[in-house]
Amino acid sequence: MPAQQIKPTRIELIRTNRRIKLAKRGLDLLKMKRNALVMEFFNISRKIRGLRENLREDIGRAIDSLKLAEVMSGAMELERVAQMSSSSNVGVGAKNVMGVRVPELSVKAGLSVLSPEYRSTAVSAPVNDAIKKFEKVLSSMLEIAEKENSMRRLLQEIDKTKRRSNAIENILIPQLTYSAKQIRMRLDEIERDTFTTLKVIKRKMVQRQGKEAADVSA
Repeated sequence: MPAQQIKPTRIELIRTNRRIKLAKRGLDLLKMKRNALVMEFFNISRKIRGLRENLREDIGRAIDSLKLAEVMSGAMELERVAQMSSSSNVGVGAKNVMGVRVPELSVKAGLSVLSPEYRSTAVSAPVNDAIKKFEKVLSSMLEIAEKENSMRRLLQEIDKTKRRSNAIENILIPQLTYSAKQIRMRLDEIERDTFTTLKVIKRKMVQRQGKEAADVSA
């Protein structure tokens, strides 16, 4: 705040000090939030790393099971089961992670002739096993995509929180502290001027009283 806009009053000093306390409290909360977001970011990062490693293994097992199903049941059987199966749709919802709204993915299967009950009896074991393994792969891929998106949203929120805390710490609080200092200096100056003025007035009053007393005695 420019010096000429600062009101040198005790009320303004009290208000400025209150704003400093509020800004410091807000800064502490922002730093706590940023630390929590960073911890959650690295927590999700570790989970994704584990999921990716497992996904590579799951994909390898799914491909092997598909090859085995083709050998055991034949390509025609795989085509028949594929035509009876429905395509899966990915639903997008939302959830809250550390105060940040992130997408939540879910698989919604369409209408299918090949129900789980029918599949367990009418589909050969190798084909059924391949289907289960690829369903697991799809579920893992969606989970990874969901968590990667959560990481991006958290990173954006971390950056936003950091910029806000920097603005409060490096701009707002120094400005308020400077304003409070200027107000105190001005109030001290006014107090000194007032004290000096009162001393001059008192001295003149004493001189006047002394002169009046001298005139009366004369």
